[in-house]
Amino acid sequence: MPALCPARPEGRAAPGPRRLGKVSYTGNVAVGGPPDTRELDGLTVTKVAVGPMDNNAYLLRSTATGEGLLIDAANEAERLIELLGDTPLTWIVTTHRHGDHWQALPEVQEATGATVVAHPQDAGALPVPVGKLVEDGDVVRVGGASLSVIHLRGHTPGSIALRYDADGRLADAPHLFTGDSLFPGGPGKTASPADFTSLMDDLTERVFGRLPDSTWVYPGHGRDTTLGAERPHLGEWRERGW
Repeated sequence: MPALCPARPEGRAAPGPRRLGKVSYTGNVAVGGPPDTRELDGLTVTKVAVGPMDNNAYLLRSTATGEGLLIDAANEAERLIELLGDTPLTWIVTTHRHGDHWQALPEVQEATGATVVAHPQDAGALPVPVGKLVEDGDVVRVGGASLSVIHLRGHTPGSIALRYDADGRLADAPHLFTGDSLFPGGPGKTASPADFTSLMDDLTERVFGRLPDSTWVYPGHGRDTTLGAERPHLGEWRERGW
């Protein structure tokens, strides 16, 4: 039986919708409900909720080439394959090794031939071979878009986040896909005080210490948030220890 992700913090309400032309993105999706899509400079992001643990999966499409990258083939393989449509999928990034984030991985990978991406410390727990191992600071390119890898140690040893800033054009308002390392309301659950300290240290240094408040956060479960909404609570999280 694969390990499943522990519970996450209870989050505050997500930020208000951002209007993009005639489309208003909120990031509020539900299992069985429609996906939510937004257009960024160089990428289209589609968020969908799947499976009994309300996992988020994100399909990123390059606006330059139409190529796709899927973050967490979490569950409901048929639905994820349907979501792809005619998008040629280049990569499937698995943010960490917990089983609820890869239940659909074998079927989606077989159907698309996409290369699986993960951190070396979590890759061995996945049910398919990992074709691209990534470390902190590495870059994953899909079409004309580049995403930077951030290694966040604590929820699992090999948890990763992906940052997108359109090669600096969105440096003032980047986009961050955090898996289960950061949610509205706090960091992902950890197994020990040492793991909690490790995750908080990495979040403080590698995320909050480097990215602006306007950074939009796409977590592995539930609603989106921004770093600005979460930053005032860093001390509170450390004090409570979770």
